[in-house]
Amino acid sequence: MGAALVKIILGDQNLIEAQTGEVLEIAAIAVSDLSAHRPSWIPRELLTDDAFSVVADPSIDIVVEVIGGHDPAKALIEEALRSKKSVVTANKALLSEFGEEISVLARSQGRDVFYEAAVAGGIPLIRSLKVSLAAERVRRVTGIVNGTTNFILSKMSEDGLGYGDALKKAQELGYAETDPSADVEGIDAGAKAAILASIAFGRQVQLGDVFHEGITSVTLDDFEFAKRHGYTLKLLAICEWIEGSPGAEGSISVRVHPAMVPVTHPLASVRDAFNAVFVEGDSVGELMFYGRGAGGLPTASAVLGDIIDAAHNLRYGSMERHVARPVARILPIDELDYQFYIAIDVLDRPGVLAQVATVFGENGVSIMSMEQVGLGSEARLIFITHLAKERAVQRTLAEVRNLEAVKRLVGFIRVLGS
Repeated sequence: MGAALVKIILGDQNLIEAQTGEVLEIAAIAVSDLSAHRPSWIPRELLTDDAFSVVADPSIDIVVEVIGGHDPAKALIEEALRSKKSVVTANKALLSEFGEEISVLARSQGRDVFYEAAVAGGIPLIRSLKVSLAAERVRRVTGIVNGTTNFILSKMSEDGLGYGDALKKAQELGYAETDPSADVEGIDAGAKAAILASIAFGRQVQLGDVFHEGITSVTLDDFEFAKRHGYTLKLLAICEWIEGSPGAEGSISVRVHPAMVPVTHPLASVRDAFNAVFVEGDSVGELMFYGRGAGGLPTASAVLGDIIDAAHNLRYGSMERHVARPVARILPIDELDYQFYIAIDVLDRPGVLAQVATVFGENGVSIMSMEQVGLGSEARLIFITHLAKERAVQRTLAEVRNLEAVKRLVGFIRVLGS
C-alpha cells in the first residue's frame, strides 16, 4: 500500500493541488530493508531504514504510518505527535487497542490523527460517521469488513468449494496470508468493529470488548440449508446500541460471527473481496457503504484523503474535532436475543427427536422449524429457533450433547434479522 500511495502522490501532484490547494511533497520513505526490490517509481534517494529519524525531522509536517501491528508503530506515532506532526495511519490493530490513548496525546499536542483506511479500505466510512453522521443517533452498524473471508464464503456459496479449497484459492490470489488466522478467526474484523463502535456511539470500545467467532466451522451443508430457506452466509461485524432502563445508560454490543443473512438484505449480494457496511439511524434511516475494502490503490486513496485533510488543518491552524469518549458498557453476547440455525447428528431411531425437543423446551428455546435428513444409521436434525437468549441456547446445546443418542453438533449459526 505504501508504494501505491507514493505512485498516486507523485503522479497526481498537479491534480491534487488543483482540486485541494495543497502541495504535497514526499520528504522521506522509511523501510525495513533498503535492499528489497521496489517498483521503479519509488525514489531511491528518499529511502531510509531509520524511521525514528524521519518522525523527528523538523522539516516534515505529516507522518504516514502503514507498518501495521504494535511495535514499532505505536512508538513512532507517539514520537511523531510529540514532535508536533500530524499522523495518518491505517493501523486497525493499534487503534482498536490504543485509539483513545493516541487521540488524547494528539489533542495535547494540537495535532491530528486520521485513520480512514483502517476500516473498509477505500470506502469513505469513518469520515461519514465522524462528520456527516456526527449528530445522528446511530442504532446499529452491520458490516462485511473483511474481504478475505467474504471471498472464501463467496467461493463456497457460488462454486461449491469446501472451506479448505476456498482458502487455498484466496491465498493463491493474494487475498489471504500464509497464516490466515487473523482473518478467518474474526480477529481482523473484530478490530475494525471496535473502531466503528467507538465512533458510532461515542464510547471507548477496545478489541478485547468484541466477541469474535470465525468461519472455519462453516460447511457446504450449511450453505445448502441456507439456500433452501432464502439465506446466504456472511461473516458480519455488528455494533449495536442497546437502550437501558429509563434513566439508565445504554449498553453496546459488539460482535463478529458468521450469520445467516436473508437474501433480500442488501448485504447478501456483497460478493468476493468487496466490503459493505449497513448503518441504521433514527433520523437518516438506513444507509449502505459499499466498495473495495482492501488492495493497494483503494487503501492508498483513503490515506491520501487523510493527508490532504491533515495538510489543510496545518495550513490554517485548525484541528479535527476531538471528543473525549467515556468507557463503554459492553453487553455480553450471552444477553442477546437471536434466532439460531442448529444442526445435530443423532442415531436414527424412534423417540430421539422428542428427547431433543424436550431439552429445547425445558430451557425455554422455542423451535420455529425443523428438518430431518436421513444419513443411514444416523439422521441430521436441523432447527431454526424463534428468538431466544444466547445463554439459553448455549445451555440447551450443552445438555443436548449429553444425550446418548446425539452424536455431534454439526452446525450453529446465528440468523440476522431477528
